[in-house]
Amino acid sequence: MFPQAKKIPDGPASNSHEPCTQFAHGGPAINADIRQSPEDFRVIERLGFAPDGNGEHDFLWIEKRNCNSEWVARQLAHHASLTKRDVGMCGQKDRHAVTRQWFSVRRPTGAGTNWQTFSADGVTIIDVARNRRKLRPGAHSGNEFAITLRSTSGDRAGLPALLRNISNLGVPNYFGEQRFGRAGHNMELARQYFSGQRLRREQRSFAISAARAWMFNRQLTERVENGTWNRILDGEIVALDGSGSTFLAEIADSELQGRCDSLDVHPTAELWGSGSDERNPGVVVAPDDRWIADGLSRHAKPTRRALRLAVRDLSMTEQDGAIRLDFYLARGGFATAVLREIANYRDAARQSGSSST
Repeated sequence: MFPQAKKIPDGPASNSHEPCTQFAHGGPAINADIRQSPEDFRVIERLGFAPDGNGEHDFLWIEKRNCNSEWVARQLAHHASLTKRDVGMCGQKDRHAVTRQWFSVRRPTGAGTNWQTFSADGVTIIDVARNRRKLRPGAHSGNEFAITLRSTSGDRAGLPALLRNISNLGVPNYFGEQRFGRAGHNMELARQYFSGQRLRREQRSFAISAARAWMFNRQLTERVENGTWNRILDGEIVALDGSGSTFLAEIADSELQGRCDSLDVHPTAELWGSGSDERNPGVVVAPDDRWIADGLSRHAKPTRRALRLAVRDLSMTEQDGAIRLDFYLARGGFATAVLREIANYRDAARQSGSSST
């Protein structure tokens, strides 16, 4: 039997700029702080393949602390006397964290750049390899997380059962708060862009990404409310776990539902764009969101995203009053989508307004 959805309570996790207001597992068991230091939030990117050892791109395995991925890419380009478009990566990693990820730098001859002399605050090059192809967004298989919760209070005794539920059933695959920007800034960019204002290319990208995430989270919230976020409906498109592959489920028979129960496949919702159809199963466009749907119809192409996120290898350890959570998410999954089901958390780095490069 699936836990009943529960509305988010008032508290540090509440944010009016994020339309995800439902819990799938009865609500968080504890209150906690995250990111009291960058070491409290660790991420390791997993490519899912090994560099082939040949080709015109340097693959750099990098650890960064308290700096964002775009800034690191610019520093690599500068060191190699290249433009930033010659640097590739699989995706952005959290700024207020200690993360490890791969970057690619196009160097056809393999000569002229000494990575041993590279220097940037908070950045360490761990390994260098060669590869034929540039890294593209989404090329990795997923990410490992190690997140420490501090200043905890509440029902710690209830955590093991909650974690078992999450391991068995997954969590709603919400986009995290970082997609919307501080205080919803990226949604304000979307309002400007869709009303005809000119924005820089980077701002347009932030605006579209935030608007699509808003629409997706809104659809997902409806599915959590009615208990179908982890059930497949007749006539909807289904995603294979950990894969970009999808297929149409004309009839959601018992065999398909069994695969869904085992986290092998997931229901999906549309990332809104031109041609998106409100007649599709589970699609609801709220009147207040009409401007977003119309704007995306003019400026984006539709694609699909799984409504559910499988949380692999989830474990908990306790030390000196803190709780450490370890887990693995397929690419595109937000750690905060997992955390929000466990803890009503305060992000200390965001709350303090701490800045980094």
